[in-house]
Amino acid sequence: MTCSQVATSAEAEPQAPATEPPHTRSHADRTQAKIKADEVLAHIPALRIYARSLCRDATMADDLVQDALVRAIGAIAQFRPGSNLKAWLFTILRNCFYSAYALRRRELPGATDCVASLPVAVPDGQIWSITRQETGRALARMPSHYSEALILVTVLGSSYIDAARILNCDIGTVKSRINRARAKLREELGDVFTR
Repeated sequence: MTCSQVATSAEAEPQAPATEPPHTRSHADRTQAKIKADEVLAHIPALRIYARSLCRDATMADDLVQDALVRAIGAIAQFRPGSNLKAWLFTILRNCFYSAYALRRRELPGATDCVASLPVAVPDGQIWSITRQETGRALARMPSHYSEALILVTVLGSSYIDAARILNCDIGTVKSRINRARAKLREELGDVFTR
């Protein structure tokens, strides 16, 4: 059969309307998904900072970000256009952290005598590095709900409204937590800020 015969037979036979199989998406949907994926990728640095504040371990934080991104990309269709993508991603990350934390608490491996869990000493004589380490330790000793609020607003630059959405609490609660966190930092690190 030649090309002209195929074209003629195609014109003669009535065709059913072309429909896409359910597993394929239209070009507009793929473009929208790519735009959303690009927007998601733009938030990775902030997600890593927040994950490190939650985990207090760089390797675990990177794993947490990866898990959160897998969940977010898998559920990107549930994201409502016009809402805050950053707050949505941070909420997913925070939920991943608490799910993993609950799982670790149930399993309780013998981490107390594991050499890999011991901190590695890095010699550094610069005062700013020591100050950063002291601040990090002070944040680690602080209750997590205080440090989360403080890091979200002061380090990552989230608004109080976005932080309230991420932390699933009222805006007044966020402000109160930040105020208490700052007071605790001043109490513990008072001499650090006068150097």
